[in-house]
Amino acid sequence: MPSKPTIQVLERSFALFDVLAAHQEPVALKQLSAETGLHPSTAHRILSDLATGGFVDRPQAGTYRLGMRLLELGNLVKARLDVREAALGPMRELHRLTHQPVNLSMRQGDEIVYIERTYSEQSGMQVVRAVGGRAPLHLTSVGKLFLAADDPQRVRAYATRTGLAGHTRNSITDVGRLERELAQVRRLGMARDDEELEPGVRCIAAGIHDDQGKLVAGLSVSAPADRLEESWTDRVRATASQISAALGHRG
Repeated sequence: MPSKPTIQVLERSFALFDVLAAHQEPVALKQLSAETGLHPSTAHRILSDLATGGFVDRPQAGTYRLGMRLLELGNLVKARLDVREAALGPMRELHRLTHQPVNLSMRQGDEIVYIERTYSEQSGMQVVRAVGGRAPLHLTSVGKLFLAADDPQRVRAYATRTGLAGHTRNSITDVGRLERELAQVRRLGMARDDEELEPGVRCIAAGIHDDQGKLVAGLSVSAPADRLEESWTDRVRATASQISAALGHRG
């Protein structure tokens, strides 16, 4: 693939788009010319054609900003993006590296729902949570990511609604302990489940964000408690970032 467009006018158009995108306010032609290195008359001709197509707006004479046509096209792209589709390839690669189940989960109310999983029979762990399965937020690594994204009032409301029921002796059933755990999740940008949902199973998770920075899903690796490796943490985080980038997130 070429490192830059083979058609010169496209290369110049992309340069103008980049400068316009870097400014919140309309940009004067003189500044656009200076920042792109284009002659003012050349920049003006290209901008005029882009304005004709709705890709650039002219709020005042001699100033320009990105046009609504780009928003329309961007919304079409966003609507076609699917978290599961974006995640499958990176999930398979992460499974190849860890040889343990890799899970993709989303929040629905007070639970997470498993929407995709990659695993093999050689992982040494019985797969209990199948695709479509649900689990309480406070007992799962991905669920903790979503709770950590909530404000304290919403976390306490969740605790009141659910009663923080536990599944194992390691389950977090006290709101104070949960709040301390969530503070650590925010600090590290990662979450863990230390045999809190299923005995003998530990998980690590990282969040997946969309183009607006919103947490939309979580990626986790599950493993027998004695086989979870700390070295996987960076791989899980990097894989989640890769999926986020495919959804348009710039973190």
